[in-house]
Amino acid sequence: MAKSKTSKKWMEEHVNDPYVKKAQQDGYRSRASYKLIEINQKDQLFKAGQTVMDLGSAPGGWSQIVAPVVGEQGTVIASDILPMDSILGVNFVQGDFTDEAVYEQILSKLDGKKADTVISDMAPNLSGVNTADQYSSMYLVELALDMARNVLKPNGNFCAKVFQGVGYDEYLKDVKSSFSKVVIRKPDASRPRSREVYIVAKGYKA
Repeated sequence: MAKSKTSKKWMEEHVNDPYVKKAQQDGYRSRASYKLIEINQKDQLFKAGQTVMDLGSAPGGWSQIVAPVVGEQGTVIASDILPMDSILGVNFVQGDFTDEAVYEQILSKLDGKKADTVISDMAPNLSGVNTADQYSSMYLVELALDMARNVLKPNGNFCAKVFQGVGYDEYLKDVKSSFSKVVIRKPDASRPRSREVYIVAKGYKA
């Protein structure tokens, strides 16, 4: 079956992408690692000894960045529907966290503690139908925000990938209602033509 022009263009872009090459050289599982590195440099979302939850973690590009920073005294709890190869210092739970059993498993990893930071790089499986994809992605970030509200300690942080489009403004307003400081980041590693941005929220009003 012939590849569509879009997937062929994506493949060419991917192969020639400097961040893809850099990730291979640096031993990161995903070019997305550089997005989180830049965001954390600007916003100090997590530091040594903290508890961080990574939603939509596979293949592990973000957990790879968080684990060495929080160190042995810290905790990283990662979750995804897809499998993820293990990472030193990361507790991984595979499954859909809207499923109660999976959700309870994630909470048990917190061991009665609250999280300092919740990060989410979740994205739906894209269908190519823009409206449907936008609704799917907004649904995922709403779930991530619900999780953050349930597990964050007072003054905790939240960072989530959001696609600009239908529902974006309302979502931003919703995040602002729960956090004292909210900024939008578009990291250098985020492709310019992509509608993705990262909402960075600090100071959870528990």
